[in-house]
Amino acid sequence: MSDNSLVPRLKEVYETEICPKLTEQFGYKNRMQLPRLQKIIINMGVGEGSADKKKIEAAVREMTLIAGQKPVVTKAKRSISTFKVREGMDVGCMVTLRRNRMYEFFDRLVTIALPRVRDFRGLPARSFDGRGNYALGLKEQIVFPEIEYDQVDEVRGMNIVICTTATTNEEGHALLTSFQLPII
Repeated sequence: MSDNSLVPRLKEVYETEICPKLTEQFGYKNRMQLPRLQKIIINMGVGEGSADKKKIEAAVREMTLIAGQKPVVTKAKRSISTFKVREGMDVGCMVTLRRNRMYEFFDRLVTIALPRVRDFRGLPARSFDGRGNYALGLKEQIVFPEIEYDQVDEVRGMNIVICTTATTNEEGHALLTSFQLPII
């Protein structure tokens, strides 16, 4: 769905269903006060990437499939001798999604990936940061349908941060649960 003329399903749901519901719940006077999704940041750390360049390349390839855009390779900020990491070594990759790609990824996360997580009972409500942003971690990248299980050399986890324009955790919680994110 890279065609910009197509509106993602969740964006339509936000405009038609979520906006009126949030306006009624919080009593907003102006449409610009409504909390909305701002960006989604996906980060994948590759611990042994400093020793083996192929591991970083595999992580970048998998992240590109998952996110739909090429990630940036992250480098170590300082040297840590116990982990055999020197400053400037490749240690992972990250990508920031905005606009339509963000809505498409969020839709796949909620409807496909999270239900495929083993022993999934819901996401904890304590993962809000105080300003309406939500962070979650996945233990394996194979829950996404774009990743072929036979092609995976190693199971890697990832951190996903959902940034919203909400000012409080209560507003952020109301927004994300309206999008069917299973927060308990």
